[in-house]
Amino acid sequence: MNWTLIIIIAVLVLLVFYVIGVYNSLVNLRNMVKDQWAQIDVTLKRRADLIPNVVETVKGYASHEKDTLEAVVNARNKAVSATTKEDEMQANGELTQALGRLFALTEAYPDLKANTNFLQLQTELNETENKIAYARQFYNDVALKYRNKVEMFPSNIIAGIFGFKAEPFFEVSDADKEVPQVKF
Repeated sequence: MNWTLIIIIAVLVLLVFYVIGVYNSLVNLRNMVKDQWAQIDVTLKRRADLIPNVVETVKGYASHEKDTLEAVVNARNKAVSATTKEDEMQANGELTQALGRLFALTEAYPDLKANTNFLQLQTELNETENKIAYARQFYNDVALKYRNKVEMFPSNIIAGIFGFKAEPFFEVSDADKEVPQVKF
């Protein structure tokens, strides 16, 4: 047998194994991104489920703060009904702002601050917000790894052939970076 043919076959076999390895790596990273997005969804669902209880508790003490309560409810409904990742990211940013305004209201109502139910709900929401922040961070880390694999040479060639696309980052909007202003 000709050494040239053996070398060509060996190179082709190595190339096939390389393509298989990169493809499997891309699938693994894509699935990790989906998994982390699902983790964010679970935590956001928990927050959405807690919000009506917080709003109802606050209503009894701050019935004249209707605008703030409506903003929280509307933001929650928008977040729950979002259909795309981008819409969900934006809606949850608005919800975070509305919750910030709601919790700022508690400073004006000492009885509310002392209410056991409210304190428990506030603690649960704060814990959930921390979980959301962690899940977003972990999602972005995985999305970065996946994006790098999809965009960097030579794996970008294989990603292009098999239709792998980069996933969006969970970014904070400029409005989310502002501290909520509550005036009495």
